[in-house]
Amino acid sequence: METMGSDNSDASRTPIYRMQDLTKTYRTEAVDVHALRGVTAEVPAGEIIVLLGASGSGKSTLLNILGGLDTATSGKAWFRDEELTAKSDRDLTRYRRDHVGFVFQFYNLVPSLTARENVALVTEISSDPMTPEEALERVGLGHRMDHFPAEMSGGEQQRVAIARAIAKRPEVLLCDEPTGALDSKTGVQVLEALHKINAELGTSTLVITHNAGIQAMAHRVVFFADGDISEIRENAKRIEPTEIVW
Repeated sequence: METMGSDNSDASRTPIYRMQDLTKTYRTEAVDVHALRGVTAEVPAGEIIVLLGASGSGKSTLLNILGGLDTATSGKAWFRDEELTAKSDRDLTRYRRDHVGFVFQFYNLVPSLTARENVALVTEISSDPMTPEEALERVGLGHRMDHFPAEMSGGEQQRVAIARAIAKRPEVLLCDEPTGALDSKTGVQVLEALHKINAELGTSTLVITHNAGIQAMAHRVVFFADGDISEIRENAKRIEPTEIVW
């Protein structure tokens, strides 16, 4: 099995995810689109892992399957010892609620609610949440809790979205182009928030990006091509988000 972890550094670490011959085919009347072509890999727990590859290479499809938002056509995937590919829709909903935080390119905040109230939407249905105040403090927005999305910059709104995602204390944070709609300054602030969450809480963080510079802050970089993993590279030396060349 191709693995995202090295044999020595992760020998005692249970992978957060495992995949075996994972495929996904989208069937249309005209043609079958093979989004994943037999992905086999393991994802170490507690790391920041950046996924790079051209549009259509399978990154988002894999992230959606690991997050329980989509299902595989064939093959198997596990979250720790739970087989995701054997779960019902109801069980996948419970898995998403209990274990996974999502951050997307667009923030999906409720415009009529303050930052605090947007985060509270998650904390009210979680079993062991942070307070909205703690979650917002962790992303550097303690001073903006009572502001509405329209009163915030794009980077601040994305950090509210990160606070909302981490407030339920997920084991995994899945981020699809979290800086895709941001300029370099606000993008770095978002990356600093992700870096801090990983360092302080140990949250396993997978980040899809088209910005190749972001790979330098990751523990590992996974390269995708044509629906499969083409290379996995471990960073011997990581840099701070503020050092990234945009």
